[in-house]
Amino acid sequence: MNKSYKPEGSGNSLYTPSCKSISDLQEAMYSGRILEGRASVCTTQKDLIVDFGFCRGIIPHNEGALGIAEGTTRDIAIISKVNKPVCFKVTAIEQGPDGSPRPLLSRRAAQQECMDNYISRLVPGDVIDAAVTHLEGFGCFVDIGCGIPSLIPIDNISISRIEHPNNRFYPGQNIKAVVHSTQNGRITLSHKELLGTWEENAAEFSPGETVAGIIRSVESYGVFVELAPNLTGLAEPKAGVVPGQHASVYIKSLIPEKMKIKLIIIEAFNARYHPEQPRYFITKGHIDEFVYSPAASPKIIKTDFRYN
Repeated sequence: MNKSYKPEGSGNSLYTPSCKSISDLQEAMYSGRILEGRASVCTTQKDLIVDFGFCRGIIPHNEGALGIAEGTTRDIAIISKVNKPVCFKVTAIEQGPDGSPRPLLSRRAAQQECMDNYISRLVPGDVIDAAVTHLEGFGCFVDIGCGIPSLIPIDNISISRIEHPNNRFYPGQNIKAVVHSTQNGRITLSHKELLGTWEENAAEFSPGETVAGIIRSVESYGVFVELAPNLTGLAEPKAGVVPGQHASVYIKSLIPEKMKIKLIIIEAFNARYHPEQPRYFITKGHIDEFVYSPAASPKIIKTDFRYN
């Protein structure tokens, strides 16, 4: 599998961010090499302009992304790329109205190559690179190569439940993901399987410690506090706390066979912290099966990618 196809803006060696002359563009055109540059303008005709410094290239509307010509991809996929890196192939070098060279570029062709040589070969369980493009209440949209989008549904982001994907991610963030399913040419991703098992996360904590946490839900019988994206404990009820607050919590006990952590909330407070970069226990390769629950637990929580 070709791992060279990366999200736009990742700086991978496959792409050449700077072309310094027309001869550089001609060489890329003849070799079929994928280049990358910043889209500076989207015209009224929805063409993207890429400024090379010595000349300006144009990505015609229908060449802006896979599916634009067919109407299956909306124009926002082009408009939203202004002032951001875009990948493309040089398809021709014409003469502009003023006599200067005007390269014709195709982002669609770069995406098609990425689709044919990389994305179409992905199978459930493959661990890949991704870049967050935008967040919705139902999930996180990411670029998985040359600007081709995919979705991490909110339930697949972490074991610990969150109210919104912005609790975990921010646009422009580089992350890892695992292919969850491939259906009808669309790839759906997951993320929680890379964040470690219950035991791997619990190994970072000990009874008697006071640690940082985030209030995730408040119930009549207690308060669920997230200690890590894949680890949540239950604290004794405490008046005045609300979901989303940060907290300092005392660890009373860890019970692997029940996958439980008993906590006491020392203090809860409002704070806005930038989402931290996830800690990954798996960063590459392929996963057939992820078992979150400890061997001692009668309750089994797992993902079997072989049947997705």
